[in-house]
Amino acid sequence: MKKRILDKPESNCGIVGVFGDKEAAHLSYLALYALQHRGQESSGIVCSDGEEVRRHIAQGLVADVYSDPNIFNYLQGHIAIGHNRYSTTGSTHLINAQPLLLTGKDGPLAISHNGNFTNSGILRQELEGKGSIFQTTTDTEVIAHLIARSQKEEFSAKIIDALRQIRGAYSLVMMTRDRIYATRDPHGVRPLCIGKKGKTYFVVSETCALDILRADYVRDIEPGELVELSDQGLRAFKIDDSQKRHACIFEFIYFSRPDSKIFNENVDKVRRKLGKNLALELPTDADIVISVPDSSNTAAVGFSRRSNIKFDLGLIRNHYIGRTFIHPKQNMRDFGVRIKFNTVKGILQGRRVVVVEDSIVRGTTLKQLVKLIRQAGATEIHVRVSSPPIISPCYYGMDFPSKEELIAHNKSVDEITDFLGCDSLHYLSIDGLMNSVSQEQGGFCTACFTGKYPIVIEDNIGKFQHEKAKKVKITD
Repeated sequence: MKKRILDKPESNCGIVGVFGDKEAAHLSYLALYALQHRGQESSGIVCSDGEEVRRHIAQGLVADVYSDPNIFNYLQGHIAIGHNRYSTTGSTHLINAQPLLLTGKDGPLAISHNGNFTNSGILRQELEGKGSIFQTTTDTEVIAHLIARSQKEEFSAKIIDALRQIRGAYSLVMMTRDRIYATRDPHGVRPLCIGKKGKTYFVVSETCALDILRADYVRDIEPGELVELSDQGLRAFKIDDSQKRHACIFEFIYFSRPDSKIFNENVDKVRRKLGKNLALELPTDADIVISVPDSSNTAAVGFSRRSNIKFDLGLIRNHYIGRTFIHPKQNMRDFGVRIKFNTVKGILQGRRVVVVEDSIVRGTTLKQLVKLIRQAGATEIHVRVSSPPIISPCYYGMDFPSKEELIAHNKSVDEITDFLGCDSLHYLSIDGLMNSVSQEQGGFCTACFTGKYPIVIEDNIGKFQHEKAKKVKITD
């Protein structure tokens, strides 16, 4: 498999749980459709009627994975969990697709995971040393082995016992024959919320999945909380002592859909404020503001309104190409940018243009866009980025390149300006970023901008990842 060339941050995985509806699998499918942006490599659903547990997984987009209507004749039951996968390390194999489904002394257990266990390398080696045999190369399977080895009596206690050994950033949805369990790590890095419609409960990564189901948002699952859904209703357990929240701020900047509510805030509102604060930090003389569609649209609107510069559609994105366009020759990769984006010359010609982008990883795509906008007749191009410079990789569930591949780690703002070929460049400051979000509910992880990691990364995990990443996928 060719190496994936990243020029935007990538997230990993959308997760879903449905309890109490005979069409649970079909409802999971609809929710996964709404969460397609969180993972496009594979998708899967596991369902149960209280006795028999069935699974369907395949590589590809949701629309393709469930295109055969007979799939839902097979996936019968009132309980289901689902997963859209984006892998953060190594190549993609169907064996690693989720939900995982394993069977132990307590019966079948299905698991959908979003995030990274930062001590999975150590735990895996310890488990293998005690005789555990792993079916996959994901860190998700570690939790199943820990649950199976727990000496606690109640299954909820077994899960809590296992989770207390895990470090990292994670949201998990798990399913037995007759129950669903959902949890977030004690720092609350990844989003996960509860919804309800009638007597049916839902657990989803983002509220946009509840909207498609016409379900009501109930609340977020709290950091360090385990929720159990059964015929008796909802029960909540505390996993560990409360720790300071470090929600991933990049969920607001790029990953989550603008129509979602995460971490008790509306994504659209935060992105507009990112754009407004960006405009305040460096007033710019220009004729129009354009976005790099689609993830920068809302921030560009906020920038336009605060700066009183007209917002217009200067770039059009082609939504009907593959998820990536990778070619070994650099000139062909540049051609891939032209396949994905095209300019609206009548809007750009003779104009001083502000280009709002949400983030820059390598900068190669933006460099080509600046060139295209210049060729379309723009007289000035001012790039404004609604996040600070990305200087460090993420170990909590985002697929960032190494430090050496991050343009802001290696170049100054002036050097990046020259590389992009624009007339000026400004990144949103850390203060501007933090002023865009409410911190009443707790803090945020900004490690990719500051290099300060709030959750300990075990020494052995870094070694494990770098030594085996070429052959083994250890994260989901």
